[in-house]
Amino acid sequence: MPHSSRPGDVLANRYRLIDLLAESEGGLFWRAHDRILERHVALHVIDADDERAELLLDAARRSATVLDRRILRVLDAEKADGLCYVVNEWGSGTSLDILLANSGPLSPRKAAWLVAEVADSIAVAHAAGVAHGRLVPENVLIDRTGAVKVIGFAVDAALFGLGPDRMAPDLTDLAALLYCSLTSKWAGASPSGLPRAPQEHGRVLRPRQVRAGVPRLLDALCDDVLNPYAGGRGRDPREELTARSMADTLEEFVGDPAGMTEAMAVLNTVRREETVVLPPVPEILVRDPDELVDDGPADPVGPEPGPPTSVELPTQAGLPIFDDDTDDVSWLAARTTPPPPPPPFEPPPERPLFAPEPEGGAPVRRPRPGSTHASGGTGPEFWPWDTGTGRGAGTGTGPTGVVEDEEVPGRNWLRLAAGIAVGLLLLVAIVVVYNLGRGKTPLGAEPNDNPTSSSPGSTTSATAAPLTGLVATDFDPQGQPQAEYPDLAHLAVDGNPATSWHTETYLQQFGPAGLKTGVGLRIDLGAVHDVSEVDLTMSGGTGVQLFVTDTAPTSLRGLTPVASLTAGPQENVTLDQPATGRYLVVWLTSLPAVSGGFRGEVAEVGVRG
Repeated sequence: MPHSSRPGDVLANRYRLIDLLAESEGGLFWRAHDRILERHVALHVIDADDERAELLLDAARRSATVLDRRILRVLDAEKADGLCYVVNEWGSGTSLDILLANSGPLSPRKAAWLVAEVADSIAVAHAAGVAHGRLVPENVLIDRTGAVKVIGFAVDAALFGLGPDRMAPDLTDLAALLYCSLTSKWAGASPSGLPRAPQEHGRVLRPRQVRAGVPRLLDALCDDVLNPYAGGRGRDPREELTARSMADTLEEFVGDPAGMTEAMAVLNTVRREETVVLPPVPEILVRDPDELVDDGPADPVGPEPGPPTSVELPTQAGLPIFDDDTDDVSWLAARTTPPPPPPPFEPPPERPLFAPEPEGGAPVRRPRPGSTHASGGTGPEFWPWDTGTGRGAGTGTGPTGVVEDEEVPGRNWLRLAAGIAVGLLLLVAIVVVYNLGRGKTPLGAEPNDNPTSSSPGSTTSATAAPLTGLVATDFDPQGQPQAEYPDLAHLAVDGNPATSWHTETYLQQFGPAGLKTGVGLRIDLGAVHDVSEVDLTMSGGTGVQLFVTDTAPTSLRGLTPVASLTAGPQENVTLDQPATGRYLVVWLTSLPAVSGGFRGEVAEVGVRG
């Protein structure tokens, strides 16, 4: 049993086990030492009676036929001591998933260069008829020099029980490697430990929707492969795409690759968890430590006379002053005498809040600046009284009737504007009364005796008539076999919503990572018609695309949907322009969740034209 293997054990009398690196699916992955060739190797081990043993040995033989500088070669494969093992070259470095976790998403040019290197290796392998089978970020290694290495070629897929014919998943995983290098999210067909890419209505969000600044070329390449039928595309772009074409596209985007390996090597050395520790700073003494010794209380009589001792003064603090003539430097020292106190604060003169009452008790009125007073004199502008005696200073103390009021500025203009407005209103009223008296509208137009009649140029659109004699068959071009409950298909056009056709219950949702991209019904209209409306009665939350063709379709290649929607229980789909054809395809692109998985149901399809 592989689980009984321990560090220090020797396998096949040659490979000494050193470090157990991973353990999954009943298999062990070791770093071992080849005692004959004195080198480190990578060792995959499972039980010899495991059902994957022959699959693993076959994968090792196929992988050994691929020669590429970026692929870690298979060195040995054998059954011995009740174990089945495969020996690969040893490669050290950082896997792409750990690099993205430490440094975050790569720049567009670095991401394109890295995936172009992987795609070039996959193209070499596909030309030899060999697929990697599980192209996840964990199997892409960046060594200390910045070079890219692909590990687990064909062997890793065999350990997961996957067959050899997985070239199509390799293309999807290549686009997913570009997607995760740009966003740190995984959208591939093979499972990975990275967070899954966000989806909306069964469609993977484009890289530009997850991270700003992604070039349009890289964004379109990811979207074409990961969402083959999104945006009204009637064909699968992966059918015309190869690993070689992807590598050429990315290499053209990168241009001159000089310096890319060095840049990746620098990026590979960055670790966010590193902490910089500064050395301790020694304490700087500004005075001699002997001066800080406490000699006890001072003598009240005073110190004994003696020769003066020279004490080194501390460094002078302050601003330096440079003498331009002598080049001497002096220091701006603190002043020895305190600065003079500021001048005393003089409070402002007291001013009363209200004018004083006159002697006669008459009210005081303050004249406006510049007005004429009864006495003919002019006093102070703001304070027309003597604050000391309370008597008037010559202005503002006379009776009210003596002061002449000044006209308010602008009052005459307001009166004129009001008069003009009243005149206009009166004129409008006269015109309205005159027109009504002549039997016309208030504005003088001829009245419309038949307001409900339509204009001479208006037309009434004809109501679309329902089509009869519909024949429904199941449509499953991607199934093996191509059948999806054909005996229930006629229930979708029998006119009875209580009976329905339904799909199988799928464990995965439709899409790039699912078993297929969709399934549906093919409706024969009996003859060529102009289809303008389609009535759908089905399970809510189902993604639907409608296609209209002249001939009976066998696949969706080359077809363009006339409508796309997420259907509710009852949907009336009105086409922008009538579509002409004999066959209507109702294609389900996503299914609602049910107990145990995902299943769609179509109770009734009605066609109008």
